[in-house]
Amino acid sequence: MSDRYTYRITWSAEDNEHVGLCAEFPSLSWLASTPTEALSGIRRVVRRCLEDMQVTGETPPEPLASRTYSGRFMVRLPPEIHRSLAIQAAEQGVSMNRLVSARLAE
Repeated sequence: MSDRYTYRITWSAEDNEHVGLCAEFPSLSWLASTPTEALSGIRRVVRRCLEDMQVTGETPPEPLASRTYSGRFMVRLPPEIHRSLAIQAAEQGVSMNRLVSARLAE
C-alpha cells in the first residue's frame, strides 16, 4: 500500500542533502545524500508508519491518487480582484471560470 502514496524528493540547502517527502504524511521525511536513497528512505518510513497504524487500529490516509475530485474549487478573494477578473473575462469573451482555470493551469 505504501507504493500508492505521493512522494517527492527535494534538495535541502540547510541540511545539504536530498529530502524524501510524502504528501499524505506531511510530518515524515528522510534525508539522504542521493535522490534515490531519499526516495527509498521515505518509502521505508511510510511503510513502517502504516504497519504501526495497523497494529494500533488507526486508519491510514487515503492516497491522493485514489481520491475522487469533483472539479469544483471554491475560493474567496477581495472584491477588487473579483471585479478585475470579471472585466478581463468579458474583454476576452470567455467565462470567468475559463479565465481563472487557464491561469491556474499556467
